[in-house]
Amino acid sequence: MTAAIYPGTFDPITCGHIDIARRAAEIFDRLVVGVYDVPAKKLLFSTEERVWLAARALDDIGNVEVTSFGGLTVDFARKAGAKVIVRGLRALSDFEAEMQLAHFYRKMAPELDVVCLMSSLEYGFLSATMVKEIISLGGQSEGLVPDFVADAIRQEYARAKEASPRR
Repeated sequence: MTAAIYPGTFDPITCGHIDIARRAAEIFDRLVVGVYDVPAKKLLFSTEERVWLAARALDDIGNVEVTSFGGLTVDFARKAGAKVIVRGLRALSDFEAEMQLAHFYRKMAPELDVVCLMSSLEYGFLSATMVKEIISLGGQSEGLVPDFVADAIRQEYARAKEASPRR
């Protein structure tokens, strides 16, 4: 049985992430989607919220589980019993960064391989950062994230707006 992990921040999970996870789940017997708990960037959602949103988005796929992790990705892969780290690629710029990461992973854990799946054409432009900005400015979310994710984004921005001091 071949297990793989699909690590990421997933802040929030997008249709592009879901597409990669679905396709990886067809290739591997078991896929563990790992939501990284302390990335070096500002997050909209807590770790628990990101896990919940991802789990809900992927709950119809029987061989996928969603969990959070901290520390090194290679250690997470080992704990999950995975032999493969799945990554998604949208553009040439992603390839360069992912190749560097893959080399680091191999240096730290030679027993692990990295498999990169090219994004589907319809998601090649998609990034969670852009999705959050579009939705926060009242733009359409159809085809970018599931409706419940778009609703959660709107609620977070509304909550932040209410909490911020008025000018």
